[in-house]
Amino acid sequence: MSTLALADRQYDILAALRRLDGKATVGDVVAATGLAAEDSKAALKSLLETHRGQLAVSDSGELLYEFDPKLIERGTEPLWARFKRRAWQIFSKAFKAWIVIMLVVYFVIMVVLVVAALFANQQGGNSRRGGWGGGRGRSRGGAFPVPNLWLWYWIWGPRWTLGRPYYGHRWERTLDKDDKVPFYKKVFAFVFGPDRPKPTRQQLDRSILRLIRARDGVVSTAELVEHTGLPLPEAEQEMGRLVGAYDGEPTVSRDGELAYAFPSLMLSAHGHVTAREPNPAWMRLEYPLELTGNTAGANAVVSGMNAFTLVAGATAPWFIFPRLGLGGPAAFVGLVVIPVIFSLMFFSIPGLRMLGVIRENRRRAKRNVRRLVLGLVYSEALGKAGAITLDDAVAHVSSRLDREVKRGEVERVLNELAAEFDAEVEPDADGKLAFRFPAIRREFVAAEAVRRSLSLGEREIGDIVYDTGDSEAEADARDQAAFDRSLAEADLTSYLPSPERVGFEDDWEAVAFEEEMRGRGVSLA
Repeated sequence: MSTLALADRQYDILAALRRLDGKATVGDVVAATGLAAEDSKAALKSLLETHRGQLAVSDSGELLYEFDPKLIERGTEPLWARFKRRAWQIFSKAFKAWIVIMLVVYFVIMVVLVVAALFANQQGGNSRRGGWGGGRGRSRGGAFPVPNLWLWYWIWGPRWTLGRPYYGHRWERTLDKDDKVPFYKKVFAFVFGPDRPKPTRQQLDRSILRLIRARDGVVSTAELVEHTGLPLPEAEQEMGRLVGAYDGEPTVSRDGELAYAFPSLMLSAHGHVTAREPNPAWMRLEYPLELTGNTAGANAVVSGMNAFTLVAGATAPWFIFPRLGLGGPAAFVGLVVIPVIFSLMFFSIPGLRMLGVIRENRRRAKRNVRRLVLGLVYSEALGKAGAITLDDAVAHVSSRLDREVKRGEVERVLNELAAEFDAEVEPDADGKLAFRFPAIRREFVAAEAVRRSLSLGEREIGDIVYDTGDSEAEADARDQAAFDRSLAEADLTSYLPSPERVGFEDDWEAVAFEEEMRGRGVSLA
């Protein structure tokens, strides 16, 4: 189907979906548009990639496409959010230019003026020595200190290119020793925080595609939750997008569970596809967001430079002006008002940002708790543990984070997971609520049955599961036997890295490969 033809069909289908409040089967769309069933199905899959939507299964086993009733496109940013982001970008760029002028040029000017004022004061108190500082003082290099090459090297960095991001000191430790981060980047990070990686959708999808390939081209929504840690409704939305973006095919199991096959991802010019299983969500915890990303030493140097400019400017009318004979409105504005206002803003912006950093770190801490509880839940669901109690979950999370975790926070997460996966909750022998998650196991079993049936990873003919010569009774018996074999042979625990192991992952790891290649001059276009 040509791009133009697909766009025309999508327009027709969008119009039909608006009339159907965003919910439709392929049959609904065919009836509303008059398009062929295959064309309607292809266009619906394409819309899943571009618009917020997901797949569901009706009681009769029919696939149901569910879109937001407003048919909102994915990635749509509210107008106010766009305005705030753009305003912040303009302000930060302007203030960074001001920083370069103030913290470098003004710092040097203030050093010169303070030193000159000190010498002038010394000259006034020791006039009998004859001359300003004495000949010996001049022989040591003149009246004023002048920035030399080592200061420029310290501020710039010979192998650094303009526009290269600085993600903080943890990222800096991974660089080659000759890739010296220039000091000005740490000054900017002190005020505005380190650069935040902005991975593309394709970069973020890589680990999910590795998961699909590692599991022979078939995954369930529960497996996507295992990998991403997303809430189940968001994971269903994400799975809908993946189906549209990577030519997925939803498949309904005998028990009405959905599994998603991606045949095209299992085709390779190099034979059998192999992929390393990516880490699950509980082994990819989020580090706390840092206020500046700098080391304590770098922050001390930046703070000291700005504090010097602030104090020198604030005291200039009483210390510098009288000793050097300066005065007038121009001197007052240029050497007092401007540096004092700048220095106060320089310190106040990080203080204001700290509120946002604290809020973000609370969100990250909650997501980490969810991911750790998720590991325990999946361990129970796939047969490695018994039912889970709140005490079990609190102990598990606290031991992995090496800190006491609020009981209420863990309870909230456990209840959320119970609601998402329709858990069975009942008192145990001690009267404590015990949680079991059979729905997770059912989804894994369904995915494993589809995996064995399709054999996308092996591309071999397995046991005969359908024969046109079979009678209806023989076909049903063959289907049941194949499904029973899948359940008997399935080792679902092989898909579960131990929840005893946890780890952290930095945000910039998703974009590290492309940036390294660009740094070597390799085009990835």
